[in-house]
Amino acid sequence: MTAHPNNQGNQGVSQLDLARSPTKTKMGGSLIEKGATLIELIITIVIISVALSGILSVVNITTKHSADPIIQSQAIAIAESYLEEILLLPIIDPNGNNAGEDRATFDNIDDYNGLSDLGAIDQSGSAIAGLENYNVTVTVADNTVSGVTMKAVTVSVSLPSITTIELVGYRASY
Repeated sequence: MTAHPNNQGNQGVSQLDLARSPTKTKMGGSLIEKGATLIELIITIVIISVALSGILSVVNITTKHSADPIIQSQAIAIAESYLEEILLLPIIDPNGNNAGEDRATFDNIDDYNGLSDLGAIDQSGSAIAGLENYNVTVTVADNTVSGVTMKAVTVSVSLPSITTIELVGYRASY
């Protein structure tokens, strides 16, 4: 094979070979191959995989706990509702008798002591739709604050996926 005048010293490589192979270029009379080796490609894939797994694990944790504030807010709203219902009643039993009462007929704060509802229930005893998984317990205790005897009402709302929410309200006889 004879060298072509435009080849300028690339022995054995024709212009046609250079045109066919995009990875070969002519530089200073010698051929230089362009591109990435297999090892470079594997290292790049590993680095990108490690970075993506870190990013996706953060996204997974964020998504898993994204509803927690809503669930806690709902538990607080349930506890506030029960607490308001209880604290609106008098401390002293108006009829002096607690026998045979259920939540619909509770007429004083002490009637609620020991109340345990599986699922949020309204005053009439009907389950509230969508709140079946919340468990509510109520304790009523005498407490003295600044020399005044009061009733301390503790409402606890729990759900398996959150810690127990407790609200405490005080009621004095005035």
